Amino acid sequence: MTSSVPEPAQFRPLTASRLDRIPQLARIPREAREQMRAVAAVLPFRVNSYVVDHLIDWDRVPDDPIFQLTFPQPGMLSAEDRAEVLSLQRRGASRDELQAVVRTIQRRLNPHPAGQLSLNVPRLDGERLDGVQHKYRETVLLFPSHGQTCHAYCTYCFRWAQFVGLRDLKLAGEPGRMARYVRSQPEVTSVLLTGGDPLVMKTDVLRRYVEPLLDIEHVQTIRLGTKSVAYWPARFVTDADADDLLRLFEEVRARGKQLAVMGHYSHPRELEPDVARAALRRIQDAGAVVRTQSPIIRYVNDHPDVWRDLWKAQVRLGAVPYYMFVARDTGARGYFEVPLARALEVYEGAYRRVSGLARTARGPSMSCGPGKVMIDGVAEVGGERVFVLKLVQARDPAWVNRPFFARFDPGAAWIDQLTPALGARRWFWQPPASEPPRARA
Repeated sequence: MTSSVPEPAQFRPLTASRLDRIPQLARIPREAREQMRAVAAVLPFRVNSYVVDHLIDWDRVPDDPIFQLTFPQPGMLSAEDRAEVLSLQRRGASRDELQAVVRTIQRRLNPHPAGQLSLNVPRLDGERLDGVQHKYRETVLLFPSHGQTCHAYCTYCFRWAQFVGLRDLKLAGEPGRMARYVRSQPEVTSVLLTGGDPLVMKTDVLRRYVEPLLDIEHVQTIRLGTKSVAYWPARFVTDADADDLLRLFEEVRARGKQLAVMGHYSHPRELEPDVARAALRRIQDAGAVVRTQSPIIRYVNDHPDVWRDLWKAQVRLGAVPYYMFVARDTGARGYFEVPLARALEVYEGAYRRVSGLARTARGPSMSCGPGKVMIDGVAEVGGERVFVLKLVQARDPAWVNRPFFARFDPGAAWIDQLTPALGARRWFWQPPASEPPRARA
């Protein structure tokens, strides 16, 4: 792989309908390509020419981490579901017949985890405010209707349901009502524009969502959650309105707000190309801070060396490591999930081998119903081996930083696969009549 990347003339997306037109896939056996098409019928697939030509090492496929991160893998669906879809495709089933099977599979994949559509959506003027999530007191998430796609889709994506045409599961809203809600909530200091990816929008459209926030005194920080820094860094360097975008960043700072670009980097290779580093410099020169985050993902970054190299590269380039997440319990979780005990080993193994400047990364953290549950360690308490846990962000601020304990289970990969330890019968945030934790499959 070379770090010098000639820029494509323009953004060129590649979707499931064009799988057979990606020349590099000719290296892959025909049966494997058929399996990929079956998975792509159920879970969203979108990549672009920059990722295909400059980030994937095709000599290492299928084991290459960026290939795993962006292309459908057979194990992302159960063998039964994959066989059913593949059979329909092979016999040329009608669109309606295939769609009926696909929708049934999709609904089984927990398309909106942690009660996003029921627990976190606020109301404005007595009406449900779609496109807004308000789970934590100081932070509001906005889902711009114009930003509900990405430059490329991550195969583990916990918001995959946004991209497969399930209209009742979409999160999207308009700028006017969003700004009115934020203005009505004086405790809100931080607003996160997310998606999809807000930086798929042209700058003049992004302005419609950002500029109304600049007049709200209690908003201190505007965040942009984006994978574009890795999947399409030209957005900040050579795109037609890249300069306009950076002027917008400068305007946010000039108005006394902090602008944070929440860069989703999953592997050190995403930081190797010259254009990716140039993008970081330009963002920082415009007065924004870049904070970085990613889940720990099997086949992609489930090793301490990867995270050590990732954090070291980020610090060297002036970015701030922020979170190591646990992949959420949705979509292709069975393929990508890493047991919590292993995630902790990876985190601690990397953490011990970086300087204090890289130890800003928190994790491993699960974004679940009550909030962000961090695995803080493993200990023996009263003769019982336990996970030591705490909420670093919570629906109820009183829960934040309160330690609690779960029985150690080397195979558990999510909070609902853990059970309370030390004689506790429920988690402290649960009412007494709460159901017991779901057993691990």
